[in-house]
Amino acid sequence: MWLRIVTLIRKEVLAVLRDPRNRMALILPPILQLFLFSFTGTLEVKHVALGIWNQDYGQVSNEVIERLCASPNFTHVEFAHSRQELQQMIDEQRVMLAITFLPDFSRNFAAQHTAPLQMVADGRKSNSAQIAQGYVTQVVNQFVSEQTASGNAPNVELVERSWFNPNLDYIWFTLPSLAVMITLQICLNVTAMSVAREREMGTFEQLLVSPMRPLEIIAGKSIPALILALGEVTIFILITVFIFRIPFHGSVPFLYLSLTVFIVAMIGIGLGISSIAVTQQQALLGIMTTLLPATLLSGYAAPIENMPGWLQPLTYANPLRYIMVVMKGVFLKDMPPIEILNNTWPMAIIAVFTLGLATWLFRRRMS
Repeated sequence: MWLRIVTLIRKEVLAVLRDPRNRMALILPPILQLFLFSFTGTLEVKHVALGIWNQDYGQVSNEVIERLCASPNFTHVEFAHSRQELQQMIDEQRVMLAITFLPDFSRNFAAQHTAPLQMVADGRKSNSAQIAQGYVTQVVNQFVSEQTASGNAPNVELVERSWFNPNLDYIWFTLPSLAVMITLQICLNVTAMSVAREREMGTFEQLLVSPMRPLEIIAGKSIPALILALGEVTIFILITVFIFRIPFHGSVPFLYLSLTVFIVAMIGIGLGISSIAVTQQQALLGIMTTLLPATLLSGYAAPIENMPGWLQPLTYANPLRYIMVVMKGVFLKDMPPIEILNNTWPMAIIAVFTLGLATWLFRRRMS
């Protein structure tokens, strides 16, 4: 039995690596995606265009404007001379935020009265606009706190500290997650295409008449995908640590244990797709249908806590949810092994279910 499984494993690995197009697809695109997504897949907002209509021209408003212009978050500042001109800037998407200083802004501020500052945001970019509003609020609050401080009043200093990512570098958060997501894509591509490729090439019938049993065929299809996926994720981890200089604090053996269980779970899903699909085109559609919900329900694009209550239970059936926690915990904080295991055993249950379902579908196809 083991000789037949090893022979099938060798055949699957050679089928993938002998084709130059497959070799290129397994090496260059994933590494390119890792580099591209690490810089483009960010929720940070930089280079904000700001529009200002100053009707005050007092000392206070001028100093606030100077601080806004000096902020590294606002790289382009336009000045308007009327409300219509300010509105036109937003309509034409020349600015994301528009700030209006009323004529009595400096006088009210000096008299310690309420000095309203009007800020209009481009709602077409709601998330980015909210973050940019926070930048403006931070600059204004800092100015107000400096102006209202007196020698007799006690000084209160707010010291901010971010755990696990002191500089709030978005790459530290996104890159470990991207490594897992790209590994997921590779794993599904290798497994979901395997049986469908056999059908299109006419070699699936040879498997049916061979002495191999369904479990042996499943093992022969699964182990090459596991080896290739672990090899790819190892390359991603090395790039993350040695090129992007993201610290690695956790346990390597427990990380690879969790990654192995995750990959096995996704292999079961990929083999299930491959058993149902008749052609490689159908398998590709199945991959795309699986990737999008898995990514959205993983907590990468949006926190799971922000999802509707009826949708959150569905995330427990997504292996990507658990491996995201493990990867970020291992990289950014020294996650204890017990916590890694707590996020690994749910993936093991999912792996048993997906592999069992794939085996049942495969047997049904062979019968």
